[in-house]
Amino acid sequence: MSKHGNRGLLSIGVLLIILVISILLYAPLGLIDWSLIPSLVLALYGCWTVALAGIRASNPRKYERSSFSTLALGLIFIAFGGAWFFSSVNWLYSLVILLLTLGILTIASALKR
Repeated sequence: MSKHGNRGLLSIGVLLIILVISILLYAPLGLIDWSLIPSLVLALYGCWTVALAGIRASNPRKYERSSFSTLALGLIFIAFGGAWFFSSVNWLYSLVILLLTLGILTIASALKR
């Protein structure tokens, strides 16, 4: 199996572990409401995507997505998950998180070129 296939299998395993953690935070511990499970999964999977960008940066391939692109996608996952999570507190926090993330990614993209 190629290394790309191993990363895909690794990502599926991480997603399943994230789902288990989210369900445990809801069911036995009762720390979050059931409606916040998808936002938590999205934010935690974004953290994994950022880690995957670091793995990808250490061993780049010619025709694969760049590590910067993977990092940006992970940050967007984290921002949308965080905005969804904080929308239960106040919608203004969600707007701030999204605008801040888009601003940071725009500046980073401009400086990269």
